[in-house]
Amino acid sequence: MGATKSTRSKIVREAKDFSVYVVRCADGTLYTGVTNDVTARIREHNSATIGAKYTRSRRPVRLAYHEKGYTHGEALSREYAVKQLSRMQKEALIKTKPTKKTKPASKKKS
Repeated sequence: MGATKSTRSKIVREAKDFSVYVVRCADGTLYTGVTNDVTARIREHNSATIGAKYTRSRRPVRLAYHEKGYTHGEALSREYAVKQLSRMQKEALIKTKPTKKTKPASKKKS
């Protein structure tokens, strides 16, 4: 017997294939989001009928930054943290250009 829809959904959301991304809109503003396919999501933001309401009037958008390797829940938490940053902090983050999840340094036990 196959997995139920809710079980499949849970498995997908627990997979570490979600990304947090920041796009730069045509007006220079920054938009932060979560997706499991960054390329497709950027295409959606730039499409005529799909995309976030915020970016619809600010097209075209360009990918400025992304981090990958999160579960859905982790990605949502990281998205919230990025959204809390000031504009200057976001610009500094964009300059780091990571291609995978960044973790804080772990404390070593002595």
